[in-house]
Amino acid sequence: MRKRSFLDTNILLYAVDRADAAKRETALELIDQHAKNRSGVISTQVLEEFYSAATRKLGIAPLQARQHLRDFRIFDIVQVTPDLIETGIECSILNQLSFWDGLIVAAATVAAVTTLLSEDLSAGQSISGVAVVNPFAGKA
Repeated sequence: MRKRSFLDTNILLYAVDRADAAKRETALELIDQHAKNRSGVISTQVLEEFYSAATRKLGIAPLQARQHLRDFRIFDIVQVTPDLIETGIECSILNQLSFWDGLIVAAATVAAVTTLLSEDLSAGQSISGVAVVNPFAGKA
């Protein structure tokens, strides 16, 4: 059985952000690796956050951002449902996370991944049985 990883929004954003070459290279390698291995998972929340940040913060044209979203369909996608939102709320309360981070962890848990790749959570911790890894540590 292959090990699957959940890719947080920042992985996808760094892949299209030209401001930090080292982080961009790492993000592109992760996306390529998980696409080839069919081991990457994202959620509809990640897609929504990507579009919003790419167009507002990075200044990417809406149609180009939409094309990136289509490209990210190579990954398994967890749908955010009312039940997942409740699970995300519980996760955020129990682990003292923001609601949005709790929802990411809930989606990763539902997808039964081993690793959550994120810059936003504390690397090295395990939340709901999912190991948090910051692939950008030391690459700023």
